[in-house]
Amino acid sequence: MAFLEVKNLNIGFNLSDGFRQAIHNVSFSLKKGETLAIVGESGCGKTISTMSILQLLPENAVIQSGEIVFNDKNLLKLNQKQMQQIRGKKIALIPQDPMTSLNPLYTIGNQLLEIIELHQGLKGKEAFDVAVQALERVKIPDAADKMKAYPHEFSGGMKQRVIIAMALACKAELIIADEPTTALDVTVQAQIMEILREIKTKYNLSLILITHDLGIVAENADKIAVMYAGRIVEYAGVKELFKSPKHPYTKALLNVILDINTDRIETISGQPPSITDDIKGCPFHPRCLNCMEICTKNIPELKKVEDSMAACHLYD
Repeated sequence: MAFLEVKNLNIGFNLSDGFRQAIHNVSFSLKKGETLAIVGESGCGKTISTMSILQLLPENAVIQSGEIVFNDKNLLKLNQKQMQQIRGKKIALIPQDPMTSLNPLYTIGNQLLEIIELHQGLKGKEAFDVAVQALERVKIPDAADKMKAYPHEFSGGMKQRVIIAMALACKAELIIADEPTTALDVTVQAQIMEILREIKTKYNLSLILITHDLGIVAENADKIAVMYAGRIVEYAGVKELFKSPKHPYTKALLNVILDINTDRIETISGQPPSITDDIKGCPFHPRCLNCMEICTKNIPELKKVEDSMAACHLYD
């Protein structure tokens, strides 16, 4: 049974030149304890799709249709007060930039305690102990002393650990990690992902991992949604996708490699479209090596192809 289910989500934006649709019929699901990775180039709709779960969209965004069902509740039918009982407490966000995610004017302890008091109703020593335990779980040494530190005294990796500790302190059941390792060096990236794996297993958490790093995906995800131009173009288990990718865009992503012997980078030709571009047919067809005439006219539907789901006319 799905713990989270996003069904036929459509989102658009009111821009200066009119309304533009950004997310097209996006659907995915997540079971308890599962990790779903959402991958694709910048601007493909990964973050907008997942921020709609928390209702943290820009003011000019409009959710046109769809459902977001979490623990049998359609989140799109809840008001802001009801969402505040879920946001942070049941669903936690690890944002993209740990450098700007913490208030520089308050100590780490102040910020942790504020969240614990808000979502758990604890105060005093009881709240302090919960905060220290959360920091210890993410392997921050001398956790009690670190409660007195300010964010500028922490490295990027330590700040990211604090944000994960906040999710643990609130006993979140679902964590949305938006490019959680982007601003960190390779060694720290590995440490952060190891912590996420450990707490996910220990507390049976569900995880949505937004990333462009397919190496991280291969090691951590159970299933993958590949997005392009606001659509899911392939949806499959991680083993199935890496073994036998179906969509030309997925194949191109897997082929983007750097040859360290020649300094040659294999890239995808062209640029992904913006929401203001008016492309007929499949949005990937201007960059696709398998483009056929039908691709320039009709948008392919996401349908079952062997053990995957793919939106491509190659399988009509």
